[in-house]
Amino acid sequence: MSAKQLEALVVQVFADDPRPGAPVKFAAEQVVQIVAVACEPPADSGCPVTHWTPMELRLEVLKRGIVEAISARSVGRFLKGEHPQTASESLLVDQPA
Repeated sequence: MSAKQLEALVVQVFADDPRPGAPVKFAAEQVVQIVAVACEPPADSGCPVTHWTPMELRLEVLKRGIVEAISARSVGRFLKGEHPQTASESLLVDQPA
């Protein structure tokens, strides 16, 4: 077996298989940018709150063009650490239900 054939076999073995469920909506870069905005003081963006809420953060990332569409719930999920690529603790203020 040649080195090229071996390389092709390794790539094939380690390739990801299709996974069940809906496809990913947000790239890792977008999630990182959303978390970065959450780490900024809201006043720096002209937002009249002391702490980000999911809705305020949603509006800000839409305004900046980080994503075309996102729900406040998705923003909250990213920041509550339900996904391994995000912060381990919530970066948002809790909102009353």
